[in-house]
Amino acid sequence: MIRHHPDENLLLEYASGSLARGPSLVVAAHVQMCADCRSQLSTLNNLGGSLLNGSPAQPLQANAFERLMERIGQIPEKILHKSEDTPTPVPVGGEPAMDHLPKVLNKLLASNPNRRWKTLTRNLQMCRLKSGQRDYEVAFHCLRSGSGLPKHDHRGQEFALVLHGSFSDHNGIYGRGDFVLREPGQVHRPIATQDMDCLCFSAVAAPVSLTGIRGLFLNPLIPFRPG
Repeated sequence: MIRHHPDENLLLEYASGSLARGPSLVVAAHVQMCADCRSQLSTLNNLGGSLLNGSPAQPLQANAFERLMERIGQIPEKILHKSEDTPTPVPVGGEPAMDHLPKVLNKLLASNPNRRWKTLTRNLQMCRLKSGQRDYEVAFHCLRSGSGLPKHDHRGQEFALVLHGSFSDHNGIYGRGDFVLREPGQVHRPIATQDMDCLCFSAVAAPVSLTGIRGLFLNPLIPFRPG
């Protein structure tokens, strides 16, 4: 059962196309896993369509149609005729818990054929992905069952989605499909549950900051590579 969802304002930003690319990937993946949010998004899209239909018509430039056809003609043939329903191969060899990802993440994986999992600590692995934007670092994180991350602060927003397993912090328990938003200044220590590894997908606007004395030494070494 999914218990944590994007709020209405965030869904509205996503529906209107004003949400940045990194967070949009996380919200899109959650929506594909969550029937409640799909229903809410459909309502927002219908409402937006009604507002457009009720708006006064705006005149187009005289050559608008020719410019549209010119832009269509510049699209590579293989993209123009690619079907949305074309199955996208999921290269899962050696990757943990990647068998049942939302479609939007399968497409992102397919566009990152040279991705690598890196071991950040004894219990944490990370796979950074290219997503075509410069503001957010987009990545998978896998936390070993029963282990925890050091207590840390968020310097920027973090949008995350649990894809496999679960974790807990002082705010509660987050399982498969749950959406998590952390704001700058929020401190927590996630701990994966004992029964299985926890796989998450996230978009972060800034690197985390470890609290305590160890942060003085390690924070300058924490990598952050948006893209």
